[in-house]
Amino acid sequence: MRILSLLNIYLQLPPGTQNPDDNAPLDFTDTFNIIVFIVLPIIAVILYFVWRKQKKKNGKL
Repeated sequence: MRILSLLNIYLQLPPGTQNPDDNAPLDFTDTFNIIVFIVLPIIAVILYFVWRKQKKKNGKL
C-alpha cells in the first residue's frame, strides 16, 4: 500500500517539467524586472481609471 502512495506522488509531476519549487525569487536589481513587475502594472491601473472616468464623463457607463 505504501508503494502505491509513493508511486502516486511520483506520477503527479511529469519528468522533464519545471517544478514550482525550482523558481528563483525576483531580482529587483535588474531594470527589466522593475519595469515589467512594478511600472507596467501601475501604468495599467492608472490608465484603467482614466478610461473609466472618460467613459463616465461621456455618459456611456
